[in-house]
Amino acid sequence: MSAAFPLVGHYQQAQRFLDARASGRLHHGWILQGPSGIGKSILARRIAALMLGADSLDAGAEDSTMRLIQSGGHPDLKWVERGLNEKGKLRQDITIDQIRDLNQFFSLRPALSGWRVGVIDALDEMNVSGMNALLKTLEEPPNNALLLLISHSKQPILPTIRSRCQVLRLYPLSEEETRSVLSEHDTNIDLAMELAPGRPGYGLELSKTAGAKAVQAARALLRNVRKPTGGVVSAALTSTLTDEGSLQAFCDTLMQWVAEKADADPELSHTWLRMHEVRATAVEFNLTPLQTATKLFAVLQDGVKAVSA
Repeated sequence: MSAAFPLVGHYQQAQRFLDARASGRLHHGWILQGPSGIGKSILARRIAALMLGADSLDAGAEDSTMRLIQSGGHPDLKWVERGLNEKGKLRQDITIDQIRDLNQFFSLRPALSGWRVGVIDALDEMNVSGMNALLKTLEEPPNNALLLLISHSKQPILPTIRSRCQVLRLYPLSEEETRSVLSEHDTNIDLAMELAPGRPGYGLELSKTAGAKAVQAARALLRNVRKPTGGVVSAALTSTLTDEGSLQAFCDTLMQWVAEKADADPELSHTWLRMHEVRATAVEFNLTPLQTATKLFAVLQDGVKAVSA
């Protein structure tokens, strides 16, 4: 029997949740934190299914609860993610109205299972107003309610939210685990592993867009970030023009590099925050992909020069 929601890795994190549940003192709020493309949303669906009556985390599609969740029709599960705007395009943020709907959902009695589960996918796509609205449920949790918050670690989590939740920190998969996930898909496995080591979901996403070229161009730029040649800079910035995935890949590559460097040089954490601000306001100011990439690289260079001085 195969699992309804197959998941590779993260066994310790899953066991930690199971132990908390078995103790009878299950916390009402959990943050599933780690880089994108490693299986956090799959683990969230498995946990939700278990709380709503599935036989186990590994239950198959023949399980009635798993079947309802797969169809998106379980009345006691509310999955919150970015929706489409009036132009049919994906919104920049999860709206405050969506969080208010979630709070209202938790005020209702469970329909089938005795529990209500809400999932926010993801915290990185919420603005401050939405996060503040979320505090209502975290501060006054109803009985038999569980809130799962997915975080891709792309922006800091408000201390008021983090302090009211348990954190399950998930890490990139091993090479063997990554290859196992990718082998189930029709893709260039070696390329996907090179583009996103340990992050098969993200590697698959990149391989379907122009993101692959954008990642490679961004890495060439980073190899000599202090004094890159004009040709390298031009190639990197124009690599973001193909599609939305290429800009995302370029930005993610630069910001991941800064985040890793910030572990050794905390001053670069300020650069990371400034880069995040550029990304967050790009839509608000109607910046083109080229303008966004150029501003992001300028912030990066300023930060690198500052810590090198």
